[in-house]
Amino acid sequence: MSGNTVKLHRTLRTTPEKIYRAFTEAGALAKWLPPYGFYCTVHSMDARVGGGHSASFTNMTTGHSHFFNGTYLELSHERIRYTDRFDDPNLPGEMLVTIDIKTVSVGVELSIVQAGIPEVIPPDACYLGWQESLLNLASLVEPHIPH
Repeated sequence: MSGNTVKLHRTLRTTPEKIYRAFTEAGALAKWLPPYGFYCTVHSMDARVGGGHSASFTNMTTGHSHFFNGTYLELSHERIRYTDRFDDPNLPGEMLVTIDIKTVSVGVELSIVQAGIPEVIPPDACYLGWQESLLNLASLVEPHIPH
């Protein structure tokens, strides 16, 4: 797999079940995944091993959208793995995203690796985008709302 790789680590006050749902429910994913300045549209989602997903990020400044799709390789409350490919031929290759989910005393520890990022995307820009997305994720999964 060619391309760049980014690695991230976060601990969130939540449960593995909420993390799993955040990655496998279209409405939840659309809410937290886009980095700042973008919104996400989930066009399709078949959250099962061998199933696929299709989505786009739209830039609020330019109105330009980047479409991407992929396949789920592993789905459990301990690990989520999937591929992503951009529809844009200028962003070639297949990325592999692995999210390891571990229960810890204060909640959940996430270890994320995104490998195969197209060479034209600076790794620091991708890393920054993921940091913003993970802040969005925390605001979605950390609150405990009983009713």
